[in-house]
Amino acid sequence: MLLKLGLPKGSLQESTFNIFKKAGFNIKATSRSYYPEIDDKEICVTLVRAQEMARYVYEGVFDAGLTGIDWVIESGVSVKIVDKLIYGKQGLRPVRWVLAVPENSSIKTVKDLQGKRIATEIINTTKNYLKKNKIKATVEFSWGATEAKPPYLADAIVELTETGSSLKANNLKIIDTVLESTTVLIANKKSWQDKWKKEKIENILLLLKGALNAEEKVGLKLNVSEKDLDKILKILPALKRPTVSNLLDGKEKWFAVEVIIDEKKVREIIPILKQNGAEDIIEYPLNKVIY
Repeated sequence: MLLKLGLPKGSLQESTFNIFKKAGFNIKATSRSYYPEIDDKEICVTLVRAQEMARYVYEGVFDAGLTGIDWVIESGVSVKIVDKLIYGKQGLRPVRWVLAVPENSSIKTVKDLQGKRIATEIINTTKNYLKKNKIKATVEFSWGATEAKPPYLADAIVELTETGSSLKANNLKIIDTVLESTTVLIANKKSWQDKWKKEKIENILLLLKGALNAEEKVGLKLNVSEKDLDKILKILPALKRPTVSNLLDGKEKWFAVEVIIDEKKVREIIPILKQNGAEDIIEYPLNKVIY
């Protein structure tokens, strides 16, 4: 059996490859290749634009694929949403499609778009947004450089952003969020009914989620004497309970303590642990955390 898997080519490609690597899959592709190699003989990978992924999965060209929920909604096709995988090209957070206008625009809210011209890549989603707000406006497809369209080629835009920095650089301000999107694993509904393919997709998902869970966490090991153990355990913010095991060290009883914590807390907590009797402190990276 072979699972046909579609992965996004473009802005999400590098971050997707990195997550797969941490999940245990090595993918090799040249800059012009659409058919990369993966070190799993049961998977066949093809790279396509995220915008096209849902249609190919719906049609059965792929058994499963990774894309944004925004493009699934925009496509209008029916696929199985297996689960969310929250990551983007710049970090582990959702992205937003926002309504933006020039800083000096008279447009302050969506109500001011009546009769105006809007440029965007997500035509259907934008039209549905306007319909929901009972606004009639012209929506035009933008082939790129959407931020440059206002004020001469469009009155407003609906554009994708992670940080908003590109919009600010083009003197645009956000007046509303049209859609929040995350990466999702989707499957062809017929493929999802196949026992082997479903299990293969679920196993890939388990490993990918484990890799994402580990992205902003580290492991921490330390040794502590019996007299300092209670106060050390109160200091440690553990994912679950700390793992505590006995150490043989002369007359005094010592323990080895191991936890998984948020990486951003490590620089604050290590000096405090040291001050309260912890010794032999080791921080180490994680590849996967499976809950």
